[in-house]
Amino acid sequence: MTEPNVQLEYDIVIVGSGAGGGTAAKELSELCQAGYSIALLELGPRFKASDNTRDEFPMAQQYYYSGGGFQTQTQDMTLAFAKGVGGSTNVYTGVTFKLPEAAVKKWNIDGINLTDLNPRMDKYIEENGAHFESEENINKNNKLFKQGCEKLGWHVDQFAINTRHCAGLSTCNLGCPRSAKQGTAIVQIPAAEKNGVQVLPNCRIEKILESSNSGITLLAQITESESNHYETGLYQIKAKKVILSAGTINTPAILMRSFGKEFNPVIGRYITCHPAIIMASEHTEEVNGTQGPPKNYYSDQFSETERFLLESCMYFPFSFARNLVGFGPEVDEFISRYPHLQMTLALVLDEAHKHNRVTIDKQGNPQVHYDLDSNIQRAFIKSIRASAKLMFAAGAKRLHAPGSKHFFIRQHEAEDLDKLISDKQFKLGQVTIASAHLMGGCKMGTSPQHSVTNSWGKVHGHNNLYIADGSLFPSCSEVNPYLTIMALADRVSEGLKRDLRNDSSRI
Repeated sequence: MTEPNVQLEYDIVIVGSGAGGGTAAKELSELCQAGYSIALLELGPRFKASDNTRDEFPMAQQYYYSGGGFQTQTQDMTLAFAKGVGGSTNVYTGVTFKLPEAAVKKWNIDGINLTDLNPRMDKYIEENGAHFESEENINKNNKLFKQGCEKLGWHVDQFAINTRHCAGLSTCNLGCPRSAKQGTAIVQIPAAEKNGVQVLPNCRIEKILESSNSGITLLAQITESESNHYETGLYQIKAKKVILSAGTINTPAILMRSFGKEFNPVIGRYITCHPAIIMASEHTEEVNGTQGPPKNYYSDQFSETERFLLESCMYFPFSFARNLVGFGPEVDEFISRYPHLQMTLALVLDEAHKHNRVTIDKQGNPQVHYDLDSNIQRAFIKSIRASAKLMFAAGAKRLHAPGSKHFFIRQHEAEDLDKLISDKQFKLGQVTIASAHLMGGCKMGTSPQHSVTNSWGKVHGHNNLYIADGSLFPSCSEVNPYLTIMALADRVSEGLKRDLRNDSSRI
């Protein structure tokens, strides 16, 4: 590798600008008024609303890491995470859940409790404009989900979404051409910049060159020059404090590129991701699920017993077609009925296992090893049956179910779902399984033998290195994790400011 072009120096550097990094930048930006210099580094570019054409394939290529096609090493699950200023908050659907008590208890970390986290989560609910959509703005696809649950006597509830002035274009997972979705690129990062934080897009962190009591030196590659920023090339970036917020995949990869794969016994391990599967059914009347916000309702009827969560959802044809098991005339026919389709999403609440992990290859690129074990597969079978029951209860005339012997299951077969949907037909690599809730890999805890950071996100053995993203989670959040990530980033920022005060007192 060639020598760095230039050396840059800051007091604080934040790597990654999603829910964690964007939040940390805003929370720490008040320090700029006291003379601190802060930089927010982002792997991807800065997008404008006008860059969004709502054209599925180009937008997936634009926003997502690996174009949205990053696969586990066994190639049986696709992981979706974004690049660009705002990170994955550019492409989430705005679904806002507070971390449930059950997840906090499972984490079992001193200091991490709802007494501490609730005020932080409430702050970002208000800051991001999260609200319950009014009845007149909820589309038929979502209403069918609710109707099906109610007919079956299942618990169903509405979740808040963080949008302002939403036009109901429904392509939320492909960015927003109106900047209605209140991600960090719209809310927290502009506030941070106003206070003096410098944002460096198209900046890839190769490794940490030095981490000592005096500070940290990063080796960075600026891959594209933008106006008012630096030229392309290698840079050494020095900082007193560094926060890694590059996410479950890239934060462990940076640490392993820097200190070796075994610098910590659990680095990269215990990842969870809420493996998910989409189902669709056809109704006689038009559903037109792409008109209005795509997601409004969920059912946790089976969360405790069967370990899966059901949500309403809607995906545009390219993304939807990838979830169909089969080919030929039946696929063409089903897609041709797209305006009549109802869709649901099932997320398995997976357990944290040591063997599910992030590693790096010889070039230092991240790899994900994840075992969709028998427990997850059983949960999927049960969730597919439950989704089918829900959609038939809502009036569907036929549906397509992964794990079924035939492409279609029809309404008159609704009583035979346990026979028609079975583990014999559910084949990994054939069914489409995806994840957008990446968690773990740098878990919090009390000791370096069992965790990567303490409960304030400080990396064990590194006085000036912190983590503030979903990789901190010791196990899955059991709900959409973005609000929890923001709350933890808020907490990490508080701890870093306290450390700065203590450092100053020792000088």
